[in-house]
Amino acid sequence: MKSRLMVLIIVFCLTSSVLIGRLFYLQIVRGEEYLENYELQIRRTSEIAATRGNIYDRNGNLLAYNELAYSVTIQDTVPTNTSSEDKNEILNNTLNQVLSIVENNGDSVIDSFGIILDSAGNYQFAETNETLRLRFVADVYGQAYTDDLKDEQRNQSAAEIMHYLCSERYGLDDENNDPEYILKMVNMRYAMGLNSYQQFLSTTLASDVSDETVAAIMENQSKLNGVDIEEESLRRYPDGEYFASIIGYIGPMSQEEYDNLDEDEKDKYSLSDLVGKSGIEQAFDSTLQGVKGKSTFYVDNLGKIIETVSRTDPKAGNDIYLTIDKDLQINAYNLLEEKIAGIVLSKLTNILDYDPSVENDASDIIIPVSDAYHAFIANEVIDMDHFANAEAGTAEKAVYAVFQDSKTSTLSNIMSQLKNPDSAAYKDLSDEMKAYMSYICNDVLADKTGILLTSEIDTSDETYIAWRTDETISLNAYLNYAISQNWIDTSKLGDSAYSSSEEIYQALLTYIEEYLTDDSDFDKLLYEYLIKSGSVTGTQICAIVYEQGVLPMDEDAYNGLLRGTVDSYGWLYDKIQSLEITPGQLGLEPGSGGLVVTDPNTGDVLACVSYPGYDNNRLANTMDSAYYNQLNSGTSRPFYNRATQEETAPGSTFKMVSATAGLEEGIVDAGTTFSCNGVFSEVQPSPRCWVYPNGHGSLNAVGAIENSCNVYFYNVGYELGMDSEGNYDSTRGTDRLAKYAEMYGLGEKSGLEIDEAAPHISDEYSIQSAIGQGNNNFTVSQLNRYVTAVANRGTVYDLTLIDKVTDSSGSLLRDNEAEVVRTMDDISSSTWDQLHQGMELMVSSHATFSGLDFSMAGKTGTAQQNELHADHALFVGYAPADSPEISVAVRIVNGYNSGYASEIGRDVSQIYFNPDLKDKLITGEAANLGSEMAGD
Repeated sequence: MKSRLMVLIIVFCLTSSVLIGRLFYLQIVRGEEYLENYELQIRRTSEIAATRGNIYDRNGNLLAYNELAYSVTIQDTVPTNTSSEDKNEILNNTLNQVLSIVENNGDSVIDSFGIILDSAGNYQFAETNETLRLRFVADVYGQAYTDDLKDEQRNQSAAEIMHYLCSERYGLDDENNDPEYILKMVNMRYAMGLNSYQQFLSTTLASDVSDETVAAIMENQSKLNGVDIEEESLRRYPDGEYFASIIGYIGPMSQEEYDNLDEDEKDKYSLSDLVGKSGIEQAFDSTLQGVKGKSTFYVDNLGKIIETVSRTDPKAGNDIYLTIDKDLQINAYNLLEEKIAGIVLSKLTNILDYDPSVENDASDIIIPVSDAYHAFIANEVIDMDHFANAEAGTAEKAVYAVFQDSKTSTLSNIMSQLKNPDSAAYKDLSDEMKAYMSYICNDVLADKTGILLTSEIDTSDETYIAWRTDETISLNAYLNYAISQNWIDTSKLGDSAYSSSEEIYQALLTYIEEYLTDDSDFDKLLYEYLIKSGSVTGTQICAIVYEQGVLPMDEDAYNGLLRGTVDSYGWLYDKIQSLEITPGQLGLEPGSGGLVVTDPNTGDVLACVSYPGYDNNRLANTMDSAYYNQLNSGTSRPFYNRATQEETAPGSTFKMVSATAGLEEGIVDAGTTFSCNGVFSEVQPSPRCWVYPNGHGSLNAVGAIENSCNVYFYNVGYELGMDSEGNYDSTRGTDRLAKYAEMYGLGEKSGLEIDEAAPHISDEYSIQSAIGQGNNNFTVSQLNRYVTAVANRGTVYDLTLIDKVTDSSGSLLRDNEAEVVRTMDDISSSTWDQLHQGMELMVSSHATFSGLDFSMAGKTGTAQQNELHADHALFVGYAPADSPEISVAVRIVNGYNSGYASEIGRDVSQIYFNPDLKDKLITGEAANLGSEMAGD
């Protein structure tokens, strides 16, 4: 018995020794290796992105599609128990190697961070809009709402945020490294941070890379933990400039966008998704997105998949066919651009210093060539920051030297004015100093920083009026008074507690001086006056266009500009004539416009043009932040859809509404005439007809529309305001006008599926409202909807851009039709006849429309902005007149004369009915202008 027990004890001891030895080997000798493998070799689940649906025009032409490309990606495979310091070192070493490989092979890493470098190598925010800038800052600090930011965080500069990220989060030495290198590293680290909630989610480091980069990454993959080459689907827009305002673009989902989703939608999206940011891409994102797939797998210690457990394939997004005709859209865009260029050239004048207030009529306002020279800087066609670069050209260096001296002296003069309690009243300052003082008060303190609390200001206050209206006090006096009234937000001046108003004002002066020192908009304003004075010359600006590669180098022209043998005015005129320099680049007045063409029988929109456009390819997928900043901070504002978002008064294009109201309310009938002697004398002051000092004589409704007689429609607006006792009540008049404007759909958005401004029907001055003034405000799309209803005799559609939706294999899922909102059944046939007859006579009586192969009906309009700006030019019409197939609405912002808008409406119609006329009507150069039309 004892021997058996001894044997068991010996066996037990031997077995235990083996187990203990094995345990020692596994836990001590190879414990760390197995621990790491255990952490990494566990089951993971990853989403598989679906292929985004394509977008086509009505004829099946591609407008947006996907292209497979290679991207360099990274997964965060650093063990979760690694210290922050060690993790930063590991990731930064890996990303540094990736950066070197990518750039050595001619590619570039992502550039979608909200901070960029100017040409002088200084950090600046990509967003100039304060709300969007704060949204970015909130994202950096992980705040869902901008209101949750601390004052210190709100007021941080781009450089301070970069230092915070480098020192507090990423372990990067921003003090001893080149800012360009640091920004690239931060771009990659920040992108990884957006995916930090899911360790094994890939982050794109470089998109659309070359085969050489792919080979180099794969060759070095063993040293690049988590780095891989993946196929990705990149969004492409083959005709981006023409369609960007309709289609929009895609980009990474922001935290704010994700937070705004419904709970059900959040299950379908993640922060790594590419989503529509504007236009059709945004409005129909869920249609285009498709359904994600899912893969469950095991990974090794390099983050590589070693076994796939299960996989659900993604379902491709649906395709969208627009009602837009691609060719018509492009042709309309080019017609608009060429016509605007022609108007610019007709008004461009070789003078530097010009005051538009000297003109008695807005039609006489010119474009001084100094405005065009300055536009190269203001609209960022040339980069003023590059003037200080070591590689700057001869003209750049000369301009920068002048600028530096001027900025020093100008800032000194500005601060002297602000420090002196006895400084001159605003009205007694030079025009240049007035501009600086207005900029400081209105732009810097009120709009950009919110230091001046405009919502707290008592606009009836005498001191406020003395500053704002009478101009009898200085900015020094106004700001000191604002401090006494608690109109200044001192929390934005720093952390100090101020014991007196004097201390607050000194802090405010320090803030202003520091702000202006680094403010690019102030620099642009300074350049404006340097150019006006001739201190910076037109030849220098034009030479810089070559130095910065805006135009291909022409040695003869470049050297001629520097030597003075090439006239800068003539050079600029020729470049605009040839459209080498476009109105959209310059952003002058005029420099923009909108156009909408619709089928009045269906409500399908055939063209929806906003000029100028932009290249949405540079914003899609991974955003080009510098390009975005240029678009966002320039003067041409291409993100602002001129067809659907910009509103102006409709001018005389509104007169069919007034005629309808007059005829249907019994104010007039077909035989009623009003006599026009050029003045409407029933009220004081007496408004005039455009024909004054002449008159139209007696006109009925048809003749009034044909001749656009203001006096006739003044009478209609006046009579609509008459009560039963013969007393005029403007509100009664505007209410009755509004009734018919609403019937035409002018009281609501047009129905288009992209962003659109809400319209406003005038509720003041029924007499002026009857000719389209008052406070009427409509978009081009809304005017098009209205003239569509005129053309088809009362069918009001919710206009649509969507023709149909199919799945990825082409099977029809939805055949879309514009919804009929209402039919104007109560409007008499006689009224429609008179409207149509008047519009047809308006067209047939003007030489602009002579020689057409089809009949047309239309109405012109000019809308006043103010006495310092040219009027807006408008046209609405339809063709053929007897059986309309298209309706057209055109507006050229600050286009001077409605005849120019009419020519565009005419030419778009001609190309629609005869596409072969395209080469005759679109020349690739600034258009010749026809005769101006008198009267609107």
